[in-house]
Amino acid sequence: MQKYSFETVKVSFPAPFVAHVELNRPKKLNAINGQMWADIRSVFDVLRDDPDVRSIVLSGSGRCFTSGLDLFSLELPTVEDDPSRSAFKIRPYIKKLQDSMSAIELCDKAVIAAIHGPCIGGGIDISSACDIRYASKDAYFSVKEVDIGLAADVGSLQRLPKVVGNISWVRELCLTGRNFDANEALNYGFISKLMPDAAQVLSEAIATATLIAEKSPVAAIGTKHLLNYSRDHTVQEGLDYTAAWNMVMLTTPDLPEAAAAQMQKKKATFAKL
Repeated sequence: MQKYSFETVKVSFPAPFVAHVELNRPKKLNAINGQMWADIRSVFDVLRDDPDVRSIVLSGSGRCFTSGLDLFSLELPTVEDDPSRSAFKIRPYIKKLQDSMSAIELCDKAVIAAIHGPCIGGGIDISSACDIRYASKDAYFSVKEVDIGLAADVGSLQRLPKVVGNISWVRELCLTGRNFDANEALNYGFISKLMPDAAQVLSEAIATATLIAEKSPVAAIGTKHLLNYSRDHTVQEGLDYTAAWNMVMLTTPDLPEAAAAQMQKKKATFAKL
């Protein structure tokens, strides 16, 4: 088993082949500082390559998912009296932060966000990079960057419109910075399940992750990969790429084994009719 030790995220294994990643700065309401940016990227890079992990639950420790960017840790790399050289330094700095969020999306394993309490600013970046989002009734959300004088720059403006498919609503949220509660998030499709409290949302996320982990990893990894690819390409491009992908993946022995197991289940079901 791979060893996981990070300063700002905690990793546990609540079920076979299931990893639970917790944002772990509870005294700071899981505010995202420089170390957490680095730890998020590192943990998902390691999880991607761990054969003992097939699905992942992502949550926040303590009272919330995350209160967003730790403004006290923000230190832009600038050059005094030289805007051009400052820009050259800031661009790779932004790209590095973007890569931390993209590590969640690019991780081969399905990632389920279990959200409770505030999910602010960077919390939208993190959760929109996940595959599945559940929330408790006390959860609330905000694309907050406009209120601190900047346009969100690490994924919310790119992923959120594709997650919910309602551009008017997304633009309202991003331009006003207003809060929206868990019921509104459910109504607009940002989350897919609403649970009574933090304990139950985490339990439900682990149950879903366990179900996914029971599937062939060839099938689950391929499904996530092809969904991500098809989201960003035309239907025909997605079909062509899927044909190229599956001309190799269909040769796995997982396929006849899983098909035989499903056939037995189907026979048992129909026998009861």
